[in-house]
Amino acid sequence: MAWTTWDGTPSSSVALRWENEGWTAEVGLHADNATAVIRLSALWKVQQLLLFRDLPDPDLWLATDGHGRWGEMNGAHRTELDGCVDIDFVNTPFTNSVLTHRLPLHVGHTADIPVITIDVETLAVVSVPHRYTRVDTHTWEYTSLASGTQQHAVVDECGFVINEHDVFRRVVNDAQSN
Repeated sequence: MAWTTWDGTPSSSVALRWENEGWTAEVGLHADNATAVIRLSALWKVQQLLLFRDLPDPDLWLATDGHGRWGEMNGAHRTELDGCVDIDFVNTPFTNSVLTHRLPLHVGHTADIPVITIDVETLAVVSVPHRYTRVDTHTWEYTSLASGTQQHAVVDECGFVINEHDVFRRVVNDAQSN
């Protein structure tokens, strides 16, 4: 899957692989000239994140124990991230797709959750409260409770973002449209 910005500029892509009883998502963050490798459980819970920018070794490595306790590769516990289950990168709708795929919300229901937001350029990692609302079967609303910014997204039957209005749209290639 791949997405462009609303004006057609390549934004991001993802290759998903099933391996070792979970999913590995290799996310090309084209606007940031970086790659994120996200390890997900079979139930789409984030387990591990590696972010590569310009070196063969990861610039950022985070992992969770599955109960909202996060640490770095060197074993340092990141207490400010405790309670977070999900991650978010600004320049891809894939990380929102993980949430919409996983969250068991019925139409009209809302979930407020802390999300790890990662700035690829500075490697800043912060917990930001977000609100996810399932508007209808294929429409979600995301709200940053810190900034108040709001975004509507249309998703497919699996919860993968088709478009985020005025921000991203999924690329449809000939193989997908046949």
